[in-house]
Amino acid sequence: MTTAAAPATLPPLFADWFASRGWAPRRHQLEMVAAGEAGRHALLVAPTGGGKTLAGFLPSLIDLAERGPKPATGAGSGVHTLYLSPLKALTTDVERNLMTPIREIGLNIHVETRTGDTKQSKRQRQRDFPPDILLTTPEQLALFCAWEGARSYFADLKCVVLDEVHAIWSGKRGDLLSLGLGRLQSFAPDMRRVGLSATIEDPDLI
Repeated sequence: MTTAAAPATLPPLFADWFASRGWAPRRHQLEMVAAGEAGRHALLVAPTGGGKTLAGFLPSLIDLAERGPKPATGAGSGVHTLYLSPLKALTTDVERNLMTPIREIGLNIHVETRTGDTKQSKRQRQRDFPPDILLTTPEQLALFCAWEGARSYFADLKCVVLDEVHAIWSGKRGDLLSLGLGRLQSFAPDMRRVGLSATIEDPDLI
């Protein structure tokens, strides 16, 4: 399930990559690309193994591929896409899976993870030189939002991908996440929110 969107067509670079792997893009992946092109928020509910994580990232990968070289400073030099997972182990798995298309297509896209185990030296480097895609947790987002430099750091943010959204939307953790998302939206008013889940009882509520 996604927002109602007619399927898009993949750019040749990405269509060729799918073909090289003997795959055809799934309808929900193309619908997510269409939602991204239209600047709409989206919720995707698809079975495990259905390619929903790639679907959530495809609009960002396409946008970044078409962006060209990243500016060293100023507009466009910040984080483009923020991925939030309730499990820090999941961010590591996603980084590995996300790097496969980036590497095989030859995209100049920088991806990094940030969890409670991330060394201080790496955290400082991430602040000084933001990656294109940052994979992190709701708790790390809360710390980021409390940082005085957060507004400028996330000024270029285009998309937030919320994985396993059914597991983090409610309770204290969900409240913390909502506050963080509200802050991000104030930093980057045009930011899109994308939710991913294998199972949700009430999609409209989410």
